[in-house]
Amino acid sequence: MTISLALACCWAVLANVIAMFPSKSNHWPAAYALIALGVPLLGYVTYENGPWVGLVVFAAGVSILRWPVVYLGRWAKRVVTKGSAE
Repeated sequence: MTISLALACCWAVLANVIAMFPSKSNHWPAAYALIALGVPLLGYVTYENGPWVGLVVFAAGVSILRWPVVYLGRWAKRVVTKGSAE
């Protein structure tokens, strides 16, 4: 196992540990921190192991951080719909 994959596994464990604790802010600050750590880590995994492994790690990250992705999709749809209406 390469170092990048070991770090990605540690990131996934950290994300799951964070999700176990209760939060009044619905874990958004933790999600921002995980995204900030995960994006460069995803690039490192892809660089070291290839694009297919990078896609698998990306899919794992999206499954863990699904709500930020859902809100990003809603925002993108709103922007596209608003742009085409004009």
